[in-house]
Amino acid sequence: MPEYTDTLDAVLARSRMAGVVNWITIGSTLADSASVIELAGATEGLYGTVGVHPHEADKQERGWPKELARLARLENVRGIGETGLDYHYEFSPRIVQQKVFSDQLELAVELGLPVVVHCREALEDCLDILNEWRQREPRVVFHCFGGDRREARQVLDKGYYLSFTGIITFRNAAAAQEAARYAPLDRVMLETDCPYLSPAPKRSVRPNEPALLVHVGEKMAELKGIDLREVAEMTTATGRRFFDIESEA
Repeated sequence: MPEYTDTLDAVLARSRMAGVVNWITIGSTLADSASVIELAGATEGLYGTVGVHPHEADKQERGWPKELARLARLENVRGIGETGLDYHYEFSPRIVQQKVFSDQLELAVELGLPVVVHCREALEDCLDILNEWRQREPRVVFHCFGGDRREARQVLDKGYYLSFTGIITFRNAAAAQEAARYAPLDRVMLETDCPYLSPAPKRSVRPNEPALLVHVGEKMAELKGIDLREVAEMTTATGRRFFDIESEA
């Protein structure tokens, strides 16, 4: 994203110093998915996903699935996404979002890649569409999860994963905190959602960056009453397994 054009080396250096040594950067259009692949190829420890965000669903030219499939087969691609449904903003018509989401699930199934799902105020429809692929579905994570315990249970009961951001560090996020407390740690990942959602106590830092993920981990440890090291080890192992990333030597 443009916020990191001139600062990426410093951002990654601070990340390594904080102990965050691998990264997944996310595609949301065909153009930036191509940029993701280029960046991943030039940066040790960085991997990418390729996808069409629901905000961009109605901006795709004819033949876009073929181009996305080409990108998805390239080296360092570890998933499809960000894809899904967003009924909060509805920058694209719902029916178009649903079709684009389903097309990307089909590609993920074909290639055996996991899926990063964006779901905002659309949980029932997201789950219904995913259910169409129930017999062959790939691994699925609901990224930037901010729902409550009931919604977390709906996702977890389907066998999917939840990824939590700085939202759980916010004072007014009791529902998301309860969801994080409820979710089994082996079904949880942590993320930044850069450049957004800088965690407390670094809310004033803009843009957000991977080094600050430590604060999300600290909050998760507090919510679960366990040590930060345990959170770090388990969420790292889950992330590596989910995205098929080999452990560091």
